[in-house]
Amino acid sequence: MSKGPEIFSNIGKKARDLLTAGYSSDQKFTVSTYSGPAGIALTSTAVNKSGLSTSDIGAIYKYKSHIFDVKIDTLSNIATNLTFSDVLPSTKAVVSFKLPDYNSGKLEVQYFHHHATFTSTVALHQQSPVVDASVTVGTPAIAFGAETGYNTTSGSFTKYTAGISITKPDAYASVILGDKGDTITASYAHFLDESKRSAAVGEIMRRFSTNENTFTVGGSHAIDHLTLIKGKLNNHGKLAALLQHEVIPKSLMTISGEIDTKALDKHPKLGIALALKP
Repeated sequence: MSKGPEIFSNIGKKARDLLTAGYSSDQKFTVSTYSGPAGIALTSTAVNKSGLSTSDIGAIYKYKSHIFDVKIDTLSNIATNLTFSDVLPSTKAVVSFKLPDYNSGKLEVQYFHHHATFTSTVALHQQSPVVDASVTVGTPAIAFGAETGYNTTSGSFTKYTAGISITKPDAYASVILGDKGDTITASYAHFLDESKRSAAVGEIMRRFSTNENTFTVGGSHAIDHLTLIKGKLNNHGKLAALLQHEVIPKSLMTISGEIDTKALDKHPKLGIALALKP
């Protein structure tokens, strides 16, 4: 793939990941293994969320530049993702579907160019198929993009979004106008050292229909090569923290919690995740 601008769905992702990745109020246990010369990766996951327990097992098989991903859960749902890279030059195709929901199929095509990226997603075998398309133009340093969704049955647009991102070696900024123009989100992330062990991030979102503003600040710091801490606070009083430690090579334990500083009588949310890769 070319080293051009990022796809539209990745605009704002760096700051968003600093503020959201790893935080959870669930209990999650994951075991991943890599078996045999065929190169099949197996992953088993068990999750307890609000007292409801679910589990699944997945397999990922890579053949050259193609990826086959299948996951089966305890509710007998089968989710499949097939990724085909470079079938055509600078092009990636992703086919996804879930069984027994035969109307869940989607086909996504991504095209990468030195100065532009294009994606298109078409719902397969649905009574009201929706076509999503996005385009981004620019360079890895600065990119402008837009995204839209169109319902072919009703003849109406389901969404339209526009955004811009600026990327530097030590900083990242983005502005996204979304929800059909009802919200605007601006974010900025800055790495505080050359090794990118420490980072600070800020995000502000305004919803015009309700005149509501949400401002969030956060940060992360790698204490050493095994331990990472993160924290965030928004103007609604939600304070969250995260501790992630590599207990054994490639195996992570993550503990996160959140409290409402404006309602300290409420029970705090606590989550723990253990991901083992023997």
